[in-house]
Amino acid sequence: MSTRIAFLKGHGTENDFVIVPDPENAIDLPPAVVAALCDRRAGIGGDGLLHVVRSAAHPEAKDMAAEAEWFMDYRNGDGSVAEMCGNGVRVFARYLQHAGLIPGGDLAVATRGGVKSVHLAKDGDVTVGMGKARLPEGEVTVSVDGRSWPARNVNMGNPHAVAFVDDLAHAGPLYAPPPFSPASAYPDGVNVEFVVDRGPRHVALRVHERGSGETRSCGTGACAVAVAAARRDGSDPAVTGTPATYTVDLPGGRLVITERPDGEIEMTGPAVIVATGEIDPEWLETVVR
Repeated sequence: MSTRIAFLKGHGTENDFVIVPDPENAIDLPPAVVAALCDRRAGIGGDGLLHVVRSAAHPEAKDMAAEAEWFMDYRNGDGSVAEMCGNGVRVFARYLQHAGLIPGGDLAVATRGGVKSVHLAKDGDVTVGMGKARLPEGEVTVSVDGRSWPARNVNMGNPHAVAFVDDLAHAGPLYAPPPFSPASAYPDGVNVEFVVDRGPRHVALRVHERGSGETRSCGTGACAVAVAAARRDGSDPAVTGTPATYTVDLPGGRLVITERPDGEIEMTGPAVIVATGEIDPEWLETVVR
């Protein structure tokens, strides 16, 4: 920690990230350091951290190196490890382009949720192939301030509970994780989305992200919501044979989610690099002591 460490700040629909480039996986980022960097008052501030590593240099990604040169070692704002982050993948790809490591167009990004296909369009939007949703069986309930709602269990490489409500205010402050049952449905915690309708195939949501609290946007959450809404609306692409596209409004912006008849899901939205800088090594030493 004695040398200066470069960082960048970026966001996708205001889901913001500290970006730490580390191609050879030489930087130790224990949970306490990640949490300190993501602290909005005493650190840089972010919903999470994108650790940019070559797949061949990371033990969790070596098996994916033949498919994807770069691995998104994603961490939640509290320092915990996460499988995937949809907005994070878009910002990760934008960083690679910003740094001159890729020219744009199509690329593959390795994540703990598998290899994701990404397309950087000339208009600035980034499309990510998010894979297929899994819909575990069993009833799930989420609760806030004495109210309870049935929720759809959707797994996008990370777990989600999607509840359709009459008013987004019913979600409460979302500082703490909303209680859910049964506990066995999500042994490692869950991302919870509260959803209202805005029009035909147009919804809005608020989300509590596991390990981060309420965030301005959640890409995997938007995908989970679109899948849940399509099943609720009777427009399952596997049944109808036609793609289902939903516009999803989040507090930080808008994402467009399309599920194809083969189950593959694509998410399109913006990704922005905001700033670059260096982490002060003296400050970092106080964190790791």
